[in-house]
Amino acid sequence: MTTITAKIATTCEDIKTLLLEKNAKYGNSAVEPINVFSKQDNAAAICARIDDKLSRIKNSGLNDATEDTLDDLIGYLVLLKIARGEPNGAQKHIKVDLKGVTC
Repeated sequence: MTTITAKIATTCEDIKTLLLEKNAKYGNSAVEPINVFSKQDNAAAICARIDDKLSRIKNSGLNDATEDTLDDLIGYLVLLKIARGEPNGAQKHIKVDLKGVTC
């Protein structure tokens, strides 16, 4: 296993652990929202969370203090992929506008 291959495996395992821990705390709320205040389908709600994470990165940059934001963003992208395959994942076409987002 190359160094990069090992890093990919470790990073993916870390994201998997994060998602499973959060799912244990919050239940399946990302893919099965309770829709008390928001009536968005699950994919649209996850996209709103992704927007929040991108906004934080845009405003604060990527550094040690915001590394958790990057992990959360990756996690939400995984959840979006899952949600798009679920029956109430209504958003099959998502327009992405990255104006103003830089790394």
